[in-house]
Amino acid sequence: MSKILIIEDEAAIRRVLTKILSEENVTYIVDEAEDGFQGVEKVKSEDYDLILCDIKMPKMDGVEVLEMVKKIKPEIPIVMISGHGDLETAINTMRLGAFDYISKPPDLNRLLNTVRNALDRKQLVIENKILKKKVSKNYEMIGDSEAINHIKSMIDKVALTDARVLITGPNGTGKELVAHQLHEKSVRATAPMIEVNCAAIPSELIESELFGHVKGAFTSAIKDRAGKFEAADGGTIFLDEIGDMSLSAQAKVLRALQENVIQRVGADKDIKVNVRVVAATNKDLKKEIEAGRFREDLYHRLAVILIKVPALNDRREDIPALIAHFATKIALEQGTVVKNFSEAALQLLQEYDWTGNIRELRNVVERLIILGGTEISEQDVKLFASK
Repeated sequence: MSKILIIEDEAAIRRVLTKILSEENVTYIVDEAEDGFQGVEKVKSEDYDLILCDIKMPKMDGVEVLEMVKKIKPEIPIVMISGHGDLETAINTMRLGAFDYISKPPDLNRLLNTVRNALDRKQLVIENKILKKKVSKNYEMIGDSEAINHIKSMIDKVALTDARVLITGPNGTGKELVAHQLHEKSVRATAPMIEVNCAAIPSELIESELFGHVKGAFTSAIKDRAGKFEAADGGTIFLDEIGDMSLSAQAKVLRALQENVIQRVGADKDIKVNVRVVAATNKDLKKEIEAGRFREDLYHRLAVILIKVPALNDRREDIPALIAHFATKIALEQGTVVKNFSEAALQLLQEYDWTGNIRELRNVVERLIILGGTEISEQDVKLFASK
């Protein structure tokens, strides 16, 4: 069910909009407010998925309503309704955070497409916020080695800017932790952070995933759909494994970085976005450039700040702290007591060849906790930690 609020002082237009939306989709619950004050009060007391708001109204105009709602509940998309003489004001409201605007009298197709797109965007934002609440505590950076302290220092300096960041390092080293720390310590922390694993999406679908598509753009495009860049508007988009992105998608990402605009697959209309891009890769992008698999101009756009995450073998002094962290976390997840590791066991694990890095260490700790004794001994490590 999607709850939509119409703020409009003309009763006839309220009736028309309510009728159109109710007939379009039985899951739309449409509420009305006859002026800006009433609309703002409703927003304070109830949750809405979308607001349609007239610009010219007595008492409180649409611009004032927009500014108030953005302070109260910034996640609600707002579509402005503009009269013939309000076009310039409508465009200005986009800069203030309006999702879009429609003109009076409303064109049926444009109205419904705008409503669907706005609701899609709201759903993506909600899903991301739920996910963020679940996982934010999982992105703590553990360790006090010189390498990790250097990364933490860089994050503190860079997070407060909008500089683009390229994070490099082998698989399993925790590049996503760096990305999350950059977002959570930034002024964009209250806005979404959208993650895209470029290696997990088929090359023929990556552009649609990133930039969205319009109905009919390809066989399975049965309706308009917003992409990840739109969902991340105002926040951060994390392009993981960007070295696996197709050249055609790279070209579109480059344009998004240069001009702050994207274009949905199959559409002609440009969409302005305000997104901070953080990328990560386990590949040597300079070698990929030489091989013709990665655009050099995109590399230089992304690599304003370079953060290299070291392999676990290069920060062995952090292993005891990581083991303690994982042992506590696993015990909490499984509802068991925390098991201690003997000094001999810790020493042996510090000498281990961690080809899988922190991801492998976490798996080994879990295995030892499940199969080992009440205290993890050197013998347990020899028995259960071997490859």
